[in-house]
Amino acid sequence: MTTPKEKSTNLEPIAILGAGSFGTALALYLSRLGQAVRLWTPDQTALHALKKERVNTRYLPGHSFPENLELTSDLPDAIKHIKDILIAVPSDAFREVITLLKPLLTSETRVAWVTKGLDPVKNQLLHETAEEVLGKKRAYAVLSGPSFAREVAKGLPTAIVAASTDSSFTQDLIHRFNSPLFRVYSSSDIIGVEIGGIVKNVLAIAIGISDGMELGANARSALITRGLAEMIRLGTALHGKKETFIGLTGLGDLVLTCTDDQSRNRRFGVALGQGKNAKEAEHAIGQVVEGKRNAELIVKLAEKNKIEMPITEMVWEILHKGLTPKTAMQTLLSRETKAEN
Repeated sequence: MTTPKEKSTNLEPIAILGAGSFGTALALYLSRLGQAVRLWTPDQTALHALKKERVNTRYLPGHSFPENLELTSDLPDAIKHIKDILIAVPSDAFREVITLLKPLLTSETRVAWVTKGLDPVKNQLLHETAEEVLGKKRAYAVLSGPSFAREVAKGLPTAIVAASTDSSFTQDLIHRFNSPLFRVYSSSDIIGVEIGGIVKNVLAIAIGISDGMELGANARSALITRGLAEMIRLGTALHGKKETFIGLTGLGDLVLTCTDDQSRNRRFGVALGQGKNAKEAEHAIGQVVEGKRNAELIVKLAEKNKIEMPITEMVWEILHKGLTPKTAMQTLLSRETKAEN
């Protein structure tokens, strides 16, 4: 493991809500920089194990917690005297968590998240849910990019994007996270950054299915490229910037998630391509598969905005309509030919 160089500890403490693999990885990273970190989980059983073992055996084994990483299941205690909160829970828990936060926040509290997904209650982007529940005047940010939790925890080089319409919040996040091992770029395109992180998970399932069927590198490359086109079509229709999708949070995260078996979404797709059903495949993964949760939501969003997303629709039909991977691929390849762009 490479240890990041410790920064000045005059940075204010940060609360990270969600002790899954990525929330834990970021808590480890920041605490190794010398920052005071509070890591919150609502699960009392999990908290007991985390406190006893000082390691997240379930989600991120092999990485001991530094002394300045505080653990709690008490939300008011987690955010007491905290200015910056980072949410790292699954997308279907995002609304619940910010609803719990609402009465606890001051007007100065800033909220960021690394969650990648849509709010299933209203099928909307997470910043829309945050603004709905917590108000539009608060500073919000999303952190996203090609970043596996295990590699962050190991101290391997990583680059991500911090997107916010509040430039001071963006710069503070960059100052907090930047190190020789972890580079943060700025963006004001929250919509584009969120869309990239959502769509790439479903596309990774599609590429996993193809690889599980042993369709080869040519098919993988074609699916990634045409999948990127789907991401751009949806993202620009929702007023994201096209250039965002060819950056770290679009193409970068897409390539990572589609080509490396650390990706849960890719492994889930491989299992489907090898003949397992969705329930068996998800059970084998043992963790949240965001692409499975969000496939139907993305299809609905695309239909609402009259956007064609055949690869995404293929995944949805396999998951929810009983379409076999073989038939799905045949249907995809037999679509009417047209100009690439």
